[in-house]
Amino acid sequence: MPDRYTRVLGVDTSLRSTGVGVVEAKGSKLDALEFGVIKVPAKARHSECLKLLSAGIVDIVKRANPTAVAIEGAFFCENVKTAMILGEARGAVIAACATLGLPVYEYAPRRVKQAVVGFGAAGKEQVRKMVMRILSLKDEPQEDAGDALALAICHLHNHTGIAALMPEQI
Repeated sequence: MPDRYTRVLGVDTSLRSTGVGVVEAKGSKLDALEFGVIKVPAKARHSECLKLLSAGIVDIVKRANPTAVAIEGAFFCENVKTAMILGEARGAVIAACATLGLPVYEYAPRRVKQAVVGFGAAGKEQVRKMVMRILSLKDEPQEDAGDALALAICHLHNHTGIAALMPEQI
């Protein structure tokens, strides 16, 4: 397995509550090194939100030292304003990672679900429960953090050939 894919930062981007999760592959075992949410104050100006999001990503990258980043790819959104805001947030994350020299990989939601659950139309709850099993988490992660961990698992699955094995299969 190539070293450059052993530690991945997953990012579930949003303007006010961005999920982050770092997953490391050790052989065929996957471990969550850290996960959580980058929260931005509700009253912060739009530009301040983007600045805080970028700074939060830089902090976690410096702390966790991932070698790749996985984010959710653009998806269809009927509300143009919401799509633009999400696009700007994604841009802040991608720019921060690029500035730090990290490659960023994008995954469609169906591809993430397929990699984690084995079914592209799986529900969010199914994905979160599988993330817990794959990473041997005792407590359910917050929704955005769980999505970020799923993105990291998807990347490891797609770029290393590691299947999302359950602890009892290892």
